[in-house]
Parts: sequence; structure tokens; C-alpha cells
Amino acid sequence: MSTTASTTAGLSTTAVAPLTIEDAEALVTTARRAAEEAGVTVSVTVLDAGGHLLAFRRDDRAVLISGETSTRKAYTALQLDTPTADLVDAVQPGGLFHTLPTALDRPLLFIAGGVPVHRDGRLVGAIGVGGGAPQQDHGFATAAVEALA
Repeated sequence: MSTTASTTAGLSTTAVAPLTIEDAEALVTTARRAAEEAGVTVSVTVLDAGGHLLAFRRDDRAVLISGETSTRKAYTALQLDTPTADLVDAVQPGGLFHTLPTALDRPLLFIAGGVPVHRDGRLVGAIGVGGGAPQQDHGFATAAVEALA
């Protein structure tokens, strides 16, 4: 987790190292290990800061839709820079983002299991886990992000 500082015209800028494939693989491994310990089969998706796929893994016995839900959870966490678990109430009737799921032509999913990944306070990607109960998926994703930090 390195940063590079430079000075241009008297302004100081700090570049944050992007999420690497090694980071993505570590996130997938940690999330899958946590799920396995809980006896849950899952799919795990890791996206970089631009929303591009860095890693994906679906357990052999995981429900097929878990691949799609893990990816949408990661995308939602990345776009809103917030764990999807924190957004569930916001899309309920009367909530701040009530119309957001249908207002955009984007693959957003407001179910727990997506968590943004930060490095030096900056958003560098996101992880999404699908296949377990929403709070389980959130726990597996959070464990992976914490282990990476």
C-alpha cells in the first residue's frame, strides 16, 4: 500500500496505489474462507476504482444468481462509496434514494454484501459477496476488506 507524493507549481499531490490483481485475489480468498468457515457457498466479485472486473469466483455449489448479485453489490458499493448494508433503508418507500434503483439504467443492488475498498482514505475499488443471507455476505466482504487493510 504505497503512495507517491509530488509537487507541481507549489501544489502537493499524493498518488494512491490502485487496487492490484494481488489485492483482488487476497480479497476473494479471504471472503471465500470466511464463507467456507460459516458453511456458506458464495460468489465474490472485486472491481477496481473504475468499475472494471479485477477478480470473480463462484463456488461450485453456489446458486447461479449469486454471481450476478455479487457483481451488482460491488458496483453499488463502488458508485455510492458506501457499504450496501447501509443503503437498504434508503431505497424503501419514503427513503432518500427510493427511486434510485429504477431511475438509472445501471446494475445497482441495494442488498447487504457490497463494501467499498479504500487505501489512504481514497476509494480504490469494491468487493461484493452473494450467496448467503445478506448480513452473512456483508460480514464476509467486511472481513476481506479488513484483512487487506
